[in-house]
Amino acid sequence: AGRVVPLFVVDEAMAGFRNPNKASFLHDCLEDLAAELADRGAGLVVRRGHPTEEVRRLAARVHAEEVHLAADVSGYAQARQKALEEALAADGRRLVVHEGSTTAVPPGTVTPQDKDHAAVFTPYYRRWAQERLRKPLAAPRRMALPDGVRPSPLPGVGALGGGDAAPDLARGGEREARRRLTAWTRTVGGYAEGHDDLAGDATSRLSPYLHFGCLSPTEVVARVGRDSEGAEAFVRQIAWRDFHHQMLAARPQVARRDYRPRGDRWREDDEAFQAWREGLTGYPIVDAAMRQLNTEGWMHNRARLLVASFLTKTLYIDWRRGAEHFLELLVDGDIANNQLNWQWVAGTGADTRPNRVLNPLRQAQRFDPDGDFVRRYVPELRGIAGKAVHEPWRLPEDERGALDYPAPIVDLEEAAATFRDARGRS
Repeated sequence: AGRVVPLFVVDEAMAGFRNPNKASFLHDCLEDLAAELADRGAGLVVRRGHPTEEVRRLAARVHAEEVHLAADVSGYAQARQKALEEALAADGRRLVVHEGSTTAVPPGTVTPQDKDHAAVFTPYYRRWAQERLRKPLAAPRRMALPDGVRPSPLPGVGALGGGDAAPDLARGGEREARRRLTAWTRTVGGYAEGHDDLAGDATSRLSPYLHFGCLSPTEVVARVGRDSEGAEAFVRQIAWRDFHHQMLAARPQVARRDYRPRGDRWREDDEAFQAWREGLTGYPIVDAAMRQLNTEGWMHNRARLLVASFLTKTLYIDWRRGAEHFLELLVDGDIANNQLNWQWVAGTGADTRPNRVLNPLRQAQRFDPDGDFVRRYVPELRGIAGKAVHEPWRLPEDERGALDYPAPIVDLEEAAATFRDARGRS
């Protein structure tokens, strides 16, 4: 188009979530976007309020023929899109929704016959991998705002729902995203072998940039390629992301309800839940992961699986409580991936082995064998050498007594038996 109004609406409903890490990251993203637009001769227009009302008002002011947006999948996003489409149509304007912007393969593209979504990942992935993805487009070199429209001052972090962000939070924005993606293309070859190594931290850390639209998954797949075992394993993770998006698009209610109910009667134990939140469970690998979340607003994927299993199957506490806590702190907290990964681990989602329990000690031995991940995030245990750091309660009494670290809040064998009984297993 000859003239475009790049618009960001501070949706007051979304700002109410009050995730300080997301607010800080989003502020970085808006700063970066505004600068990129200014370099091209335009700028970012910001409004605050109800999205439908603000978009409709501005579209009328500039006599826009079309409003463009990227498709999203949550129940709230779908309702917002429908309301905007109807309001614009009443004014004689058209809403153009771009599929395949927030996912590589749009929801509904890869579905079994007579189904509205895929419920099992492996057959979904086989078909997903055969899809021909659209080619990424270059950014326009020049842009022009309509006469009388000026760029807006950016909202402060507080206006975006912010507070005190995590001390080691990553910086947001497209330029930082592209720097990280370029670096990742050089090391992705080792992903298949090293992605579960907690201390090695050999993951892309691109999830916040995908969540905020600083990168498109389509471009990530194109840049990474599939010409090595590591690249193929990483692209499979992009497919997992699409898998969860297509599930939520078809079943928005599973953001709060069990996808596959198991008849769980979850325990109410606020003291145990608080210990889990603060990283004070007495199981060092669990506590290290939760403290990584507290200090970085991000957590290693293997660690997410581990702590989710500990909460839902060892403590037998409702997955919704864990998912809500993650959304309060994760900078990449995405409704589709967060809620449906939690359900996968809890056994109420798409996992074909719903009653598996991840033993934190075995997980520590496999994925942090030397204890370096634990020592990085649990300073009380840094003086313990080697793998002994994973079971500090086995230390001699004099050494154990000198530690400012809690005893385990639950016995693993007893907890596993409780879970099996609760799920009706022998």
